[in-house]
Formats: sequence, C-alpha cells, structure tokens
Amino acid sequence: MFTGIIEEVGEIAAAEPLGNGAALRIAASHVLQQLAVGDSVAIDGVCLTATSVAPDSFTVDAVATTLERTALGTYAPGRRVNLERALALGARLGGHLVQGHVDGVGWIESIHPRDELVRIDFTLPEEVADFTVLHGSIALNGISLTVNALPAHSICQVSIIPHTWSHTALRELAPRDPVNVEGDLIGKYVRRLLGAPSAGADLMGGWGY
Repeated sequence: MFTGIIEEVGEIAAAEPLGNGAALRIAASHVLQQLAVGDSVAIDGVCLTATSVAPDSFTVDAVATTLERTALGTYAPGRRVNLERALALGARLGGHLVQGHVDGVGWIESIHPRDELVRIDFTLPEEVADFTVLHGSIALNGISLTVNALPAHSICQVSIIPHTWSHTALRELAPRDPVNVEGDLIGKYVRRLLGAPSAGADLMGGWGY
C-alpha cells in the first residue's frame, strides 16, 4: 500500500529484455535507504518488487502484462519516474490509499499553467471514469491528486501546486503522453457493493502485478 506522496524522482538507467517482460534498473538515492530485496516500490504508480539493490540503483522485473497494461512499456533509459516506497505501518497518510495496481492508461490532453497552478487534463480509462467524482481522489503516475473538474465523462482535470510540480516528474509530461491512472480504492469497493462492476479490470484487486 502507498500514499501517492512521491519521495523521489528517479531515472530508468537500463531496460533489459526478460522473457516477454523487462528488467528495469532505476537510478535513485533517497528511496534506497533501508530498501531491501523483496520490498515493494511504486514506479510511476506501478507496484513492483525490488529484485536487487545497489548503492546507486535498484532493479525490478516487469512482466509482459504489466508492460501491456501500464505506460511502463513505452519507457526507455533516461526516462524520469516518480518513486515511492511502501507505506510503513503507523506513518502519516498524507495522500490517499493507493494500491499501485494501475486500472488503466490515460493520455495527457492539455497542460495549462494558470497563476501559481498548473492544470492538467487527461483522459480517464473506462475502468475509472464511472466511479471518479468531483473533488475525489485519483492517482496519476503514482501521485495522489484531487479531481478538480470533470469536463466530460472521459476527461479529468487536476490542479498541480508548485511543490508537486517541482518535486515530481509531472513537469516532463507533454500532450499525448500516456499516464498510469489508478482510481480511488474506496470508490472501487462502493461500486462493487452496489452491484455495478466495471467493464474492465477486477476492481477488487486491480491488475495484480
């Protein structure tokens, strides 16, 4: 479990084929503190397991389904990524409950600076659109954000404060870029309890990376 509060922006240092998937080496510093093999790390919102840890990087294995169902399959060395270690029991929950199970891939529609904020419009995957609500929570590339507006059923707008803009990899996105989207966990359970499951993934467990 994660909070959507990004600890560090890392960089993909290498991407090697691994069967139908890929082994990704992520250059980092802060998240390496107390990181051990077997620990979970969210990489742009995708929960993956550290398979090795070095003084300046760590490695994760992404299977074929992860590459197909998230934006990770489009990433190459040099790509900067948002990193967050798993939530420690008893720590403050500064964002919202984020599983790291991406529900679908959206696409950046527009990025507009406005006063001290940056507004981002992106498409909502069908799996997420039906239970996304105004002023609710949503995770975009692993970042906990508040839904600022819903201009259309399949479009979501979020407002990025200066701190988030300067401390995450959002500032490197451009229109038409793919982004990992995870809907609000509580919204998923409510939808399932009301008997209206999504047409996409199993909302109780995400994609199960």
